[in-house]
Amino acid sequence: MGTEFHLGAGDAAAGPYAVDIDPERAGWGYSSLRVLDLPPGGHHSFATGDSEWIVLPLSGGCTVLTDGGDVFELTGREDVFSGVTDFAYVPRDAQVQIASGAGGRFALTGARCARRLPARYGAASDVPVELRGSGSCSRQVNNFGAAGTFACDKLIAVEVLTPGGNWSSYPPHKHDECRPGEESELEEIYYFEIEAAHGTDGVGYQRVSPSGRGRGTDVLAEVRSGDAVLIPDGWHGPSIAAPGHAMYYLNVMAGPGETREWLICDHPEHGWIRGTWPEQPVDPRLPRYEAPAPEAAQASPGSDAAGAPVAPASPTVPGTAGSPGSPDHPDHPDHPGPPDHPGPPGHPDAPVGDAR
Repeated sequence: MGTEFHLGAGDAAAGPYAVDIDPERAGWGYSSLRVLDLPPGGHHSFATGDSEWIVLPLSGGCTVLTDGGDVFELTGREDVFSGVTDFAYVPRDAQVQIASGAGGRFALTGARCARRLPARYGAASDVPVELRGSGSCSRQVNNFGAAGTFACDKLIAVEVLTPGGNWSSYPPHKHDECRPGEESELEEIYYFEIEAAHGTDGVGYQRVSPSGRGRGTDVLAEVRSGDAVLIPDGWHGPSIAAPGHAMYYLNVMAGPGETREWLICDHPEHGWIRGTWPEQPVDPRLPRYEAPAPEAAQASPGSDAAGAPVAPASPTVPGTAGSPGSPDHPDHPDHPGPPDHPGPPGHPDAPVGDAR
């Protein structure tokens, strides 16, 4: 059973989505998450509306088509514990179809935004795989949608893998107020999957404690696969993986700041733990996997990850946003093009060992 901020599996289901969290449901302004299950041969269409989205395979592969004529073949992966995946970015004010010959589970990470950027393919080989912390705080971060890695207007998204028995999202940290150069104001969604072992599904735990700002978010939750935790404010962490069961979570963030950046503030009572990390080795179970070599990154044209034929592209709607005749289309000479955002943690110039 969930609470206001902890949504158990099924609590946030709506229509075709196993998880459907939008700003109205969460009570905030920007961040969204949908999780879509498709059967073999299944397909789903949606309007992006006022938000930009990344289509991220959690299991299986798919084809992503837009009304601007874009077709992206996503190889995908067996599951979140088996490898890095490729992904597709689709802009606001577009019509999108997702089709899967073999079926699968797909996350749609979204953020309300002002600018309409080009639809793009993100190769798995280009995803920076980063190890953070050490000892029992070791974890792996797949920075597919980090601010210094992939251009978006507002959206920031990463994946975190925590070996069984370890703590991640530690020390507890927050990003619930704008302090230029020190802290960003970002809403955040955690979506969890727990690796099964010895015939049991496994559990993990998530803590969020009040920071004195906003809604006073206070969560101590047992989390299972399919659960989500909403973090409008507060110190979040630790995320605890039970021994024997690795934990995966997908972080989706966005906020009102003019600059897309992830700047955090450590909890003053726990930040000292960083000073112990150089004395300890990284957990030898990490990395769980590396990004694939470039030549293996994308499926052959005309098929999804399972080799099944894909649906044809939807026709372009003339004169609408996303069509070649519109100034919002990436090929139009007046289109602003992708931003050049600075890169916070996860960027090569960022400090090592941040809290995610």
